[in-house]
Amino acid sequence: MNSVDSSRRALCAAGALLLGGCAATATSSRPSPAAVAELSSTGKLRAAINFGNPILASRNAAGEPQGVSVDLAREAARRLGLPIELVLFTSAGNVVEGIKAGKVDLAFVAIDPVRAADMEYTAPYVVIEGVYLVRNDSPLRRNEDVDRAGTKVVVGKGSAYDLFLTREIKAATLVRAPTSPAVTDMFLAEKHDVAAGVKQQLEMDAQRVGGVRLLPGRFMVIEQSMGVPKGRTAAQAWLSGYIEEMKASGFVAAALKRHGIQGAAVAPARGGS
Repeated sequence: MNSVDSSRRALCAAGALLLGGCAATATSSRPSPAAVAELSSTGKLRAAINFGNPILASRNAAGEPQGVSVDLAREAARRLGLPIELVLFTSAGNVVEGIKAGKVDLAFVAIDPVRAADMEYTAPYVVIEGVYLVRNDSPLRRNEDVDRAGTKVVVGKGSAYDLFLTREIKAATLVRAPTSPAVTDMFLAEKHDVAAGVKQQLEMDAQRVGGVRLLPGRFMVIEQSMGVPKGRTAAQAWLSGYIEEMKASGFVAAALKRHGIQGAAVAPARGGS
C-alpha cells in the first residue's frame, strides 16, 4: 500500500508539474498590465508606419496602409485588447522624431546605436540589405570604390544607412535627400556619383529610371525591429516575446510573401544565427 500510495503521489506531482508548465506556456505571451499601460498612453496603440521603406509599408489601391509592419501592429493591438491608430510617416527620421515627441507608442525602425538613446528595441524581425546604385557609365565597380575624396553619395536623411554611413564613410561626402524614396531622383537631378539605400527600393528605382546599376554585394545589413520610447521596459519585454513568436510561427514570412516583398528575409530567432 505504501508503495502504491507513493507511486500515486509521484504521478499526481508529475501531473501537477505538467499542467503547471502548460498553464505557464499558455499565459506567457499575455501582456502584463504595465505593458498594456506603456503601449496605450492615450487609450489606444499608436503605431508608426513608415512609407519611406517599401519593405515595411506601402499603400494599396485604395490608398490604405499595408505591409508587414501594418500586419504586426494590428495583431499586437488585437492581443493587447486595444484599438489601434496608424500614425503615418514618410521617413525613418520622422518616425524617430515622432517617438521622441511622444506622438507614437510603437515604431518599426532599424536598429542603430544612435537611435538607442531614445528608444528600446526588440530583436530584429526582418533583415534587409543596404546597397549602392550608380550610372551605367560610372567608373565605380565595387562597394570599396565609393569611399573616395570627391565622391558624393546621396542618402535618405535619418535613415539607418545614413546613420551607418555617417560613422563609416571617411573620404566621400554624404548628400541628404529628405526621404529614402527621393534619393534616386536627387542623385540623377543633381548629377551626384552614388545613391545609397535599401536594396528593394533601389531595384525598383533602377527599373523605373533606366541607365543605372547596383554595385554587387552590400555595404551593410539593416536589422528591422520594433521600438518603443526609452524607459518603457515592460512594453519592450512583451514586444520582444511577441516578435519572437511572430517569427517562429511563420507570421512574418507569410506577411512578406502576401505583400510581394523580395530582398528581405525573416531574422533569425533571438540568440540564433
